[in-house]
Amino acid sequence: MPAQTIAEVIAALDAIIADAIAQRSRLGFFAVLYREVTVQVQAGIASNRFEDGARMERLDVMFANRYLEAYENFQQGMPASACWEAAFKAAPAWRPLILQHLLFGMNAHINLDLGIAAAQTAPGMALPALEKDFKEINSILSSLLDQVQAKIGKLSPWLAWLDFVGKRLDEAVFNFSLKIARREAWKVAERFAALTPEDHAQAISVLDGKVAKLAQKILSPGWLFSGVAFLIKLRESDDVPRIIEVLRA
Repeated sequence: MPAQTIAEVIAALDAIIADAIAQRSRLGFFAVLYREVTVQVQAGIASNRFEDGARMERLDVMFANRYLEAYENFQQGMPASACWEAAFKAAPAWRPLILQHLLFGMNAHINLDLGIAAAQTAPGMALPALEKDFKEINSILSSLLDQVQAKIGKLSPWLAWLDFVGKRLDEAVFNFSLKIARREAWKVAERFAALTPEDHAQAISVLDGKVAKLAQKILSPGWLFSGVAFLIKLRESDDVPRIIEVLRA
């Protein structure tokens, strides 16, 4: 059953994290990050950070349910969005870095799910009123990614050795720019808000295909950076329960 409240979303994420620890599954990495985002949104609603707290809870729950549904479908062997399947199927692989596993989830959830959830929360002419609160969610995502990248440094000591002339590591190496993703998510919301519900399925399918291609670029960023990532991986912790504990500390 889909979550109805933020509290139910957090409970569902806790269950995913607990299962990931028990199964030593890297699927828990993104779940930890996303739980923290959800907790921060919940706190923001309580502190009146958003213009419309009730609307923000609806958006947060609708946003989360897209991930939770994809996760549940994948676990049951049912079809999920192509971009989420790419993220989930990468979990057993040794080679991707912790950062890559996080970016797989962020790619699917921001580039596909966020804009769709926003348009469904505030369809048609209601969407412009959501923009300020939408940007607040993006601010939370950005600040938390910076914090998580610092935590990854404790698990992946060679990660900090890289200097890409001021470019973010995730953007420089793995073809993922959070700034661009945030901007594009709002454009997705604007496009979907103008569509009829009958047109959503086809539009989602097209967008999903594009986002799945981005997932492949995160997985295979080119021969040079793939080589660099391999060297980093040699010194990175592969103790999944410990990684999850550090990420959620």
